[in-house]
Amino acid sequence: MWATEFRRRTALAAALLLAAAAVHAQAPVGLPPPKVMPRVDALPTPATKTPVDLEALARGFAGAAASPGLPGADEPRLIVFISLSMPEATLARLVDQAARARAQLLLRGLTEGSLPRTAARIQQLIGTRPVAVQIDPRAFDRYAIQRVPAFVLARAGGTEIACSGEQCARSDDHVIATGDVSLDYALDHFQRSAPAFAKDAGRFLARLGRRE
Repeated sequence: MWATEFRRRTALAAALLLAAAAVHAQAPVGLPPPKVMPRVDALPTPATKTPVDLEALARGFAGAAASPGLPGADEPRLIVFISLSMPEATLARLVDQAARARAQLLLRGLTEGSLPRTAARIQQLIGTRPVAVQIDPRAFDRYAIQRVPAFVLARAGGTEIACSGEQCARSDDHVIATGDVSLDYALDHFQRSAPAFAKDAGRFLARLGRRE
């Protein structure tokens, strides 16, 4: 009887050792668990008819030409520089006017460093309206934007070059207005103060229901 019990315990101990060896082989000692990189296509998005395109948002200004509703290279471009920390009423007005005028909204960076939170906040603002919103700190440097909201009307075919820390867009390629004003007010200002841009400003005003 003693010999039988001894053999049983020996077999059990051997089985436990084999099981431990198998686990050890699958999870080497001293190696950290593999890092799982976040997938942009797997980030949560609000359920609406026109959800924010996280990939386009992350790509920034370089992908603007491919965004629906934006003018092509042979058309003038209207850019509205904003911050999500601006008053809600101001943001709502600019989003509505940008959608109708087919202007582009630009942000300098992410909300709390989070792409999903930024996308959710933008989605809350734009709802189902077709408006292009992107992140591009380079554009803030290119046009030396220090305050928001700021409005830039860039002529068709204007030169855009990479730069940092200073204005580097040609001054004769665009006009700028800043202040807590509406988009149509800024376009009216361009028409009055910059005759060379009056026709382009009038095109955007017409989309807002204003005569040139």
